[in-house]
Amino acid sequence: MDWIYPARCPVCDGVLLPGEEICEECIPRLRYVADPRCCKCGKPLQTDEAEYCHDCMGGNHIYDSGLALYEYESIKDSLYRFKYKGRCEYAGFYGKEIAKRLGGRIASWHPDALLPVPMYKRKERMRGYNQAGLLAESIGAALHIPVRQNLMVRQRQTVPMKELDQARRQINLKKAFIIRQFDVKLKCIIIIDDIYTTGSTMDELAKVLRSAGVSRIHFLTLAIGRL
Repeated sequence: MDWIYPARCPVCDGVLLPGEEICEECIPRLRYVADPRCCKCGKPLQTDEAEYCHDCMGGNHIYDSGLALYEYESIKDSLYRFKYKGRCEYAGFYGKEIAKRLGGRIASWHPDALLPVPMYKRKERMRGYNQAGLLAESIGAALHIPVRQNLMVRQRQTVPMKELDQARRQINLKKAFIIRQFDVKLKCIIIIDDIYTTGSTMDELAKVLRSAGVSRIHFLTLAIGRL
């Protein structure tokens, strides 16, 4: 079947040989987020002396902390295909990479469940899938962490966040999420998404989770920008 329906490289989208997960030439193109990184959001920092990025020094995020795997510029084309062009199979590679490179830090959080950022149902039907959900399922399978796809719902359509500044992002997301079913035993939840920018989405979800009694909230994303 690999010969008839060959897999695609998650970086360049080229055809892979059976058994390959990524083109050998594409491996050096990936830039992983390395230390030093912001203790709050995980963005790369310029110096070892710094503990927080400029955004986190100036604001009060509701979540506890977060991590990202790649620097955004090195993976942006891949993320676009994954998100908008139906390359759902990329999720398998992404999940294994996160498990391999961030698994130890994730385990230190002692998570009870993974929560993919919910999409508005009409939008999800049009796209055919929720990329955050696919990523969460892949990470959960690799690290044996339950995924709670139905824990929360996005109850209204919101404007794409890339079109808004920080203040309008917060207004855009206000009361966008509600808990549909909740288990009081969930004390630590990791929110899963594809990209971290300002943290507005993470904070809005964290606010709802805090109100439901979740004491520890972290996030994981595939990509994050530099300062």
